[in-house]
Amino acid sequence: MHPSRLRLLFARTLRASLVTPLVLTGGGGIAAASDKPPAPREATRQKQDKKTPAKGPTGYVLPACDDDGLAVSGLKPAEPSDFVQLRRIDRYPHGGKKLKDTATSSSGTACATATHPEECKSALEHLDPSRGFRERCEPMCVSYYLALTRGDEVAAYTSFEALKRYLGSIDTAPEAVLLAFANGLDVTCDSLEQGAVKTLRDGSFQVVGTQGHTCWEESSLYQVTLKVTAKAELTEVRRTLLKPRDPNCGVGRRPDGLHAAGNVDCDSALGRHFAQAAHLEAASIRAFLRLREELARHGANEALCDAALASAVDEVRHTEESTRLARRFGALPPRLQVEEPPARSLFEVALENTVEGCTRETYGALVAHHQALHARDEDIRGVMSRIAEDETRHAELSWAIDRWAHERLSEPERASLRRARRQAVETLREELAQPRDADLVAQAGLPTPEVAASFLSALERELWA
Repeated sequence: MHPSRLRLLFARTLRASLVTPLVLTGGGGIAAASDKPPAPREATRQKQDKKTPAKGPTGYVLPACDDDGLAVSGLKPAEPSDFVQLRRIDRYPHGGKKLKDTATSSSGTACATATHPEECKSALEHLDPSRGFRERCEPMCVSYYLALTRGDEVAAYTSFEALKRYLGSIDTAPEAVLLAFANGLDVTCDSLEQGAVKTLRDGSFQVVGTQGHTCWEESSLYQVTLKVTAKAELTEVRRTLLKPRDPNCGVGRRPDGLHAAGNVDCDSALGRHFAQAAHLEAASIRAFLRLREELARHGANEALCDAALASAVDEVRHTEESTRLARRFGALPPRLQVEEPPARSLFEVALENTVEGCTRETYGALVAHHQALHARDEDIRGVMSRIAEDETRHAELSWAIDRWAHERLSEPERASLRRARRQAVETLREELAQPRDADLVAQAGLPTPEVAASFLSALERELWA
């Protein structure tokens, strides 16, 4: 796509939602013919969740963890093993091939009591299950399994039911946490609000974690408490809203490994919005720095690498501006947590670029221009005018990377990218259908669900088809 085509598409799309004619500025940006922003359309006030915001639970402790995830050193299975390892499988979506199989934690000595240790170690090294338990695709597919050795036996436990059989009676907190994790509960290692465990008097356990995400398919992030009995029975005890869906989630490039943001304690919808925006802008810094390194590793030209670095510098300014606005409305951005993934293939880089750049960031750039034209708050309008131009360049970079990568990928890989883009568009459509707070529409200039749907349809028709 030629850069001017994207800007012209933005101008046509915005013109359809405005009474005031649009003109292209000398710098290639988009502006209204009048300095006075048009009155926004009638806003739909978002329903307030009636549940009490969650807090860190009392009487709980953090789960046992190794550097890369939940520890397995506290497991006491029905039949003891010499060695056990929690492993993560990364694979292409839509039934695609496996990319990586990496250990996240381990306990014991591999093949310690094997009759033929070398054969045992070779069998352990060559375990090759295609899938594991708690598979999730966002957009790459990730699942987990247990690998173990017991005498000459080498085994992989790849399903939830197989894991239950291996553990037997749930006697320890690490077993309860692992079972809850395998059942789909996200458990962090450094925040009681999003990862905790407690032993009850009857010998059962309660595990606290999270489900959902404010910026992916789910509409909200919830703190969930599960009771885990000795018989491996799981019962949901409590579900409390941690954070509602983030209306800004379409903006910004989210890096692989980004953790869900913590709760923003602020009464102002504008404060919460810009605190979450600052969190995503900070995450985008990491995303572009990583992108530059990966482009260089895969032989991209200097222009693409330099543009990725310049985009990271832009995101520093965006983070500062969004943080300032958040503070103005009484909020602070959540702490940023991003796991560093191993080196990725060109297809993996292209897949993230398709979802985060060509889809979400492109839509986000269009929304930023809409805010620059519609926001009643003069300060917000000025910030979004600057951000909109930067985000448009970032979207143009995404499409340039897309063209470069397509020439180097196989036809099956290009087909996988097309399917991933269609899925990303549908996910975005579901998110945009949610009502917005009236202040976010009026003061921050965010589009109503109706206008957002028209934007998405225009991009789908003229860009993503």
